[in-house]
Amino acid sequence: MDHTSNEAFKLLKQLNLHLELESKYQPREKGLILIESTAENDNSICPRLRNAKVEDLWSLTNFFGLGMETFVLAVNILDRFLAIMKVKPKHLSCIGVCCFQLAAKVVEEDCNIPSVHDVIRISQCKCTVSDMNRMEKIISEKLHFEFKATTALTFLHLYHTVVLCHSSKRKEVLNLDKLEAQLKACNCRLIFSKAKVCISLSC
Repeated sequence: MDHTSNEAFKLLKQLNLHLELESKYQPREKGLILIESTAENDNSICPRLRNAKVEDLWSLTNFFGLGMETFVLAVNILDRFLAIMKVKPKHLSCIGVCCFQLAAKVVEEDCNIPSVHDVIRISQCKCTVSDMNRMEKIISEKLHFEFKATTALTFLHLYHTVVLCHSSKRKEVLNLDKLEAQLKACNCRLIFSKAKVCISLSC
């Protein structure tokens, strides 16, 4: 087996592993459908509020110079939590920044994790440090502290690497930055959270 074939085999093995884990980290579909059917004047989270909060997560990610992985994981944590809990709109701001912090703690180096005070200030979230600590605890317990999730970005990077293993000529066509930008756009729409993450990449 040559080097390229060996690398491709390892990547396909990783791909199969993540396919097995995929459903474990998918937001509960019934919960997402409930959000999707919620009217804007209801005292619950509707699609517009969820999508706006995801845009806020993207703004925070950009401001603090964090990676795409942090953003995608923050959205995953947010959607998984919203899909199992009945959340009032007034609490969404605090939940959003907590999901951002939890994702940053998983993905980023300690020196790059923004301070809670900075996140509160930049996000203009009206919650306190104590509020965030309490909310982080609630989110962590409800999601059983399972934050190292398989996401659409996981599959995107694996697919991209597999393709390049077979043909480096496709590197310019399959520009990873452009693909990640398309994935970011998908994350900002609730409808894509219902799709299996490996399938959503084809949308």
